[in-house]
This record gives sequence, structure tokens and C-alpha cells, in this order.
Amino acid sequence: MEPIPLPSPIQYELILQLLERKTNFAVSGNTEVQEKVRQLMITLRKAIAQQKQIEDICCQAKLPTAYFWSLNHVLEHSPVEVNSEIEKSQPPV
Repeated sequence: MEPIPLPSPIQYELILQLLERKTNFAVSGNTEVQEKVRQLMITLRKAIAQQKQIEDICCQAKLPTAYFWSLNHVLEHSPVEVNSEIEKSQPPV
């Protein structure tokens, strides 16, 4: 079985740092935008927690996972190859 691709934790960290440092400073005079940025940071932290749950479930089920840094790592097959593999795995209608 191929590893289940997951975003690298550094991707979340970079976005959070950008939001916390640069974006918060840039919108410091606009409370509405500040609130939206705060909500986005909360959403990203929830995504990190959800990914950790997925990792734990996969670990317990002995399913391999792999962190990916970009789409180039995930898209090793061309879209045609991926589609034909999907079609092969689906039962005929």
C-alpha cells in the first residue's frame, strides 16, 4: 500500500507565522479584518489537530503516511494515469 499523503507540518507553521507576524501587523487598524485573521488562525490550528488525529488513526491501523512539501511530490503520475487507475479500481456499472 502506498503511503497516505499529508501536508508537511511546516506548511501550517509557515502560514501561522505569516498570519501572526506580517498580516496581524498589516491589519492592525482594521478590527473586522483582524477578527477574520484570528478566525483563520483558529481554523488552521484545528486543521493541525485534525491532521494529528488522522496520523494517530493511521498509526493504529498500521497505514503508512508520508509528508509532502508540494504538489510535485503528490502528482507523480500524470492525470490520465491517475484517472485510468481510478477507473480500474471501480466496478463496472
